[in-house]
Amino acid sequence: MPSSEQVINLLYVPMHTHHVDIRDTRLAVHTAGSGLPVVLLHAFPLDHGMWERQAPLAESVRLIVPDLRGFGASGSVPGSIAGFADDVAAVLDALHVERPAVICGVSMGGYVAQHMAARHADRVGSIVLVDTKLEADTPEARSARVDLAGKVGRLGQSILADAMIPRLLAAARSDADATALACHAENDALLRSMIERQRVPTIQGALAALGDRPDMTEAMRHVRVPTLLVVGAEDQITPPACLEAAEQVIPNAKLLIVPAAGHLVPLEAPEIFNRAVLEFLEEAIRG
Repeated sequence: MPSSEQVINLLYVPMHTHHVDIRDTRLAVHTAGSGLPVVLLHAFPLDHGMWERQAPLAESVRLIVPDLRGFGASGSVPGSIAGFADDVAAVLDALHVERPAVICGVSMGGYVAQHMAARHADRVGSIVLVDTKLEADTPEARSARVDLAGKVGRLGQSILADAMIPRLLAAARSDADATALACHAENDALLRSMIERQRVPTIQGALAALGDRPDMTEAMRHVRVPTLLVVGAEDQITPPACLEAAEQVIPNAKLLIVPAAGHLVPLEAPEIFNRAVLEFLEEAIRG
């Protein structure tokens, strides 16, 4: 495996798209590289496009980046977080991945990663949980998801983009230079494009699945594989306290808090994130 310093500076590595028949649907899965399999699971309401800045990791590992059920170019509509995890396990089977994989998920993808660890432990070699939490929704949060699903049904995807993007990204600083402001604007535009191309039934199904997900605290106490926890210091949705609590629950967990990043560390701080993942994997392999 090349060092983290070598990989961070590499140019964009193109991914190959596969359409994989699993269970009762067909998923779009994007892959690049070879070696240790690393599965990247996207946040709600995005798709594989949120991982474009992790493409350089393919110089060191085999990236497997699905559009979860209903999202992006994948078929059907979401049913449950556990169902997403079963889909991921089926994708690994379809791609003939025999060795335990690194399962990395952001936000909703982090919930799926936790269910992979609980339901398909033999497929999991290590875990990276990013901007997520172990706890279930509160009744108030579930009610808010129901209300949001209704608004999306009446007004379309743009209302979701308007509501979520300011909470997904760290706010642009008043003293930011032109480069930082341009980067923030680029991230905003990328997220809006991704959110607005998701289908309304997918958004509504995923909101229901998120609201219905169980508390995973007790299940994660029994995880024994190396675990990296990453959170943006300015995450408004799952703030650092959520991952600090998870660090106390999950054995073999280590926590990284990324300055000046919000709810999407891989997008907002890709060099920091990519380096942290490679260093974590190098340590896990040595250990």
